[in-house]
Amino acid sequence: MSTSKPTKPFLPAPFKPPFWLTNPHLQSILPKFFAPKTPNYRRVIKQDSLGETDIAYDFYDAYPVLHTENNELEKTPLIVLFHGMEGSSDSHYARALAYQMHAQGWHFVVAHFRSCGGIPANGKVFYNAGDTGEVHHMLENLHENYAHIYGVGVSLGGNALAKYMGEYGDEALCDGAAVISAPVDMSSAAITMHSFLSHRIYTPYLLNPIIKKALANDLSQDEINSIKAANRISDFDDIFTAPRHGYRSKNDYYHSSSALPHLRNVTRPLLLISAKDDPFIGFTATPNDVSDSVTILDTAHGGHIGYLRYRSDKRSATPSDKKSKFDINWIPETVSAYFNHIGVPSNKPSYRSK
Repeated sequence: MSTSKPTKPFLPAPFKPPFWLTNPHLQSILPKFFAPKTPNYRRVIKQDSLGETDIAYDFYDAYPVLHTENNELEKTPLIVLFHGMEGSSDSHYARALAYQMHAQGWHFVVAHFRSCGGIPANGKVFYNAGDTGEVHHMLENLHENYAHIYGVGVSLGGNALAKYMGEYGDEALCDGAAVISAPVDMSSAAITMHSFLSHRIYTPYLLNPIIKKALANDLSQDEINSIKAANRISDFDDIFTAPRHGYRSKNDYYHSSSALPHLRNVTRPLLLISAKDDPFIGFTATPNDVSDSVTILDTAHGGHIGYLRYRSDKRSATPSDKKSKFDINWIPETVSAYFNHIGVPSNKPSYRSK
């Protein structure tokens, strides 16, 4: 199974929405309304890397995984998704990716970060964009049963995965990875989120759930008062995320957690997908920032984890809505095409005898 970067360039199908669907905010907001139904996941619970909090792994198996007496590893590839801020296996992109990977005959799993997937964090720490130790721990758990693992990271989870691929290099447990809409430069992403529209539209949607989770912890009255007064994600990061995870300040957190400085050290195939009109992510990687193992795919449109298409030919959009002209399958199709490109074999279910 090849895991080196192919000599031929990766040339996916372009993303070309109609002009009336190019607005980045429409692209960022509407996709959740066109997601397929939630797959019938198989949930496995394991401990986090600190042994403090239960972590949910939601599997969508290509077929039942049988464990032999000699503990032989499952050979069919496993695609693992690291979700975005406050995301889960129920997120629109997780559902769409699950069905696409399943259609390729690959196993799929969403590895939830602490406090996500409906399981509260029991320890002092939650999740943060630079916690590559936790990413490695998740992959070690999965590698106990699966021989070939490929990663997909979205938004905050995409930054964590990209940073992991650079930090760990040849020791990374992902044979290849694809990252979508990742804020690889956290400082500029924070500034972008301070813009009027981004702050007004997205901050309440993202900030309120993490504040609620934080307040459920054992906090001092000063911490409670400060968190309740936060009206920007950067405020919350300065008050809660940074000190809870060992950073001196939000600036230290953003600097230390950004994947961008590590992309030059990536040795396994890595695809970076981002839209130039993304209202979240700030600076993105350029060819001079990355190693030869990294492929950059910048699109003119797509918003943040958007890539909503309008199919004027009325072809099927999603498995759950055969009549819709809209679909969010460009990302899943592009990711699976990239994995095929780097040598991951498709195992169509109809050809499986196991």
